[in-house]
Amino acid sequence: MKTAVLVIDMQRGLYDDLPRPHEAAEVARRVNALAGRARAAGVPVAFIQHENDVDLEFDSERWQLSSALEVDSRDTKIRKTTPDSFLRTPLEAWLAGHAVQRVVICGYSSEFCVDTTTRRAAALGYEVVLAADAHTSHDKPHATGAFIRAHHNATLADITSFGVPIRAVASADIAF
Repeated sequence: MKTAVLVIDMQRGLYDDLPRPHEAAEVARRVNALAGRARAAGVPVAFIQHENDVDLEFDSERWQLSSALEVDSRDTKIRKTTPDSFLRTPLEAWLAGHAVQRVVICGYSSEFCVDTTTRRAAALGYEVVLAADAHTSHDKPHATGAFIRAHHNATLADITSFGVPIRAVASADIAF
């Protein structure tokens, strides 16, 4: 099954600023390893970058990808303005151009852009593999980043109504 890796919102202004998200360094290492294995297998990798007019202006320092990421010249970058990586972006056309049927999703933020993009991908008929240890969030007053990630791994993987599987799998166990 043709696969693509989607790395969501791992940007300097969201990911590198203090305080950093839960397991920020470890998640970046896992994303880098996952993307490296994907590239070696000929699987396309897209880095999706959020932007707004407040603190993530296009092409600003804060908008740039995290300094912890290893980006290859073959990778694609996609701009977005909502938590949904498909809404008003070229993502769906890019996936269709690569004949993708399955997406591997990782990045930031578990409860916003990772969650929304996972649900939208499944709604569009893509099989989804959520890299269970390669997405993260900041601690919130009501829940830690660790709890948020665990909650989304369990909740998203429990959704069957889209008709395609959503699986939460440790990044090291994702095969291409």
